[in-house]
Amino acid sequence: MTRGLLIQQDDPAAPYVTPLLTLHLTDMRSATDPAFAFALDETGLSAPDVTFWTAWRGTALAGFAALKRLDVDQAEVKSMRAAPGARRTGVGRALLAHLIAEARQRGHARLFLETGTTAAYAPAVALYRSAGFVDCDAFADYRPSPHNQFMMLTL
Repeated sequence: MTRGLLIQQDDPAAPYVTPLLTLHLTDMRSATDPAFAFALDETGLSAPDVTFWTAWRGTALAGFAALKRLDVDQAEVKSMRAAPGARRTGVGRALLAHLIAEARQRGHARLFLETGTTAAYAPAVALYRSAGFVDCDAFADYRPSPHNQFMMLTL
């Protein structure tokens, strides 16, 4: 629990997640060329190598985030989103801190992420940089493009 925020492992297919996940996917696909938008839908977030968490303030869904295992040493931050009414309240920072702590607990040495390059992604990039993420080359199955940027945190 962080400042009244409860973060719990959850089901990305739960009906209470659907509206926020739909908003997230719509926003990500409108801010990036669709061929380079890699946000996961509920099926992708339900994969065995992905763990999904929701963040709650009381009974209100405040956000969600997921961690994808790449291999024994590496993981990837996936699909972080704060609910519109919870933006700029520390939800994103709390979810990112949770993912970093979880990756460390799982013994990963590096945590990666892929994000967009347009102005819509600037707040997320600033958050990642403030947590110590640095630019890196494309990882896993990603390929370099002008639409994507890649970041890494050594744990």
